[in-house]
Amino acid sequence: MLSPAQFARRCGPFRIATWTPSTVTLVVLLALAGARSALALQLRMAAGSVVVVDGDVELATYRFRDPAIPRPYFCTLLAPSGLQVTRNHPPRPNVDPVDHDTFHPGLWLAFGDLDGADSWRLKAPVVHERFSDPPRVASDTVTWTAINQYLRDDRQTPICRETNRIVLARRPHGVLLIWDSIFRGERGFYFGDQEELGLGTRVATPIAVKQGGRLVNSAGGVNEPQVWGKQADWCAYQGQIEDHHVGIVIMPHPENFRRCWFHARDYGFMAANPFGRQAFTGEEKSRVDVRPGEDFRLRYGVFWYDSGQEQLDLPAIYDDYLKVEADIQGP
Repeated sequence: MLSPAQFARRCGPFRIATWTPSTVTLVVLLALAGARSALALQLRMAAGSVVVVDGDVELATYRFRDPAIPRPYFCTLLAPSGLQVTRNHPPRPNVDPVDHDTFHPGLWLAFGDLDGADSWRLKAPVVHERFSDPPRVASDTVTWTAINQYLRDDRQTPICRETNRIVLARRPHGVLLIWDSIFRGERGFYFGDQEELGLGTRVATPIAVKQGGRLVNSAGGVNEPQVWGKQADWCAYQGQIEDHHVGIVIMPHPENFRRCWFHARDYGFMAANPFGRQAFTGEEKSRVDVRPGEDFRLRYGVFWYDSGQEQLDLPAIYDDYLKVEADIQGP
């Protein structure tokens, strides 16, 4: 297993990094084009938050305690240029649509039916218990490990725990985020069948389809009529801000227990959901049972970017993600 320092040395500033975690991995690869890549990443700790900073740009804010949103999430995701790719949090009246202001904070993992509990709509809390590995900077990377507990909405009793490992390092043009979550419960639990389960994002208002942006998936589907409810290797939300091409791509790992359907809307939302078989297809209702003491694993890649005047090769971004995952897993 590579240490964070070895991780950085092996990658260099312009390669995708590799690292081998034993629990849940969230690898975020951040980079700047040109001379800006010389500065080291920094951390700013605040009450309930970790902010990742590169020079004068706050690249991402991870909030692990928020009285208004009882689950951890990322918000205010910025491309290396400083252009924001997620909706303002909270949304700004007369600037952003203000619907789902707490359900859709930026980037999050949640479940509308986890053993009958609903963390998506904030009816059941996901509690940050502790950092088993506190946030730290090592050789131009940022790492931490968080332990999260999923609780029931009625009795506040535990359903399961998630161990969340995060590594951040630079990458040209944008951010590659590799999310590798393992869930375990002392008693059995299940994932239900709804649209609202999985990894979701709410994009910056200017790149929503309704504002002139574009949804596209790996099968060539374009915008909500061709993307919603379809299984795909990846789905991208992209558009222009200040004449720059910006966007965010969600890429479920092909070794997840099931291929993801995309719950994607023209108003600026998309989520990758492997659970909603009936919700998306009308077929037999799905129920995914996890036995006591058994590990259940979900993996995603996410890439957000500002490619300037150039369009990015999205299939190449997906291939890059799979290469990183292969390196992480080893032979």
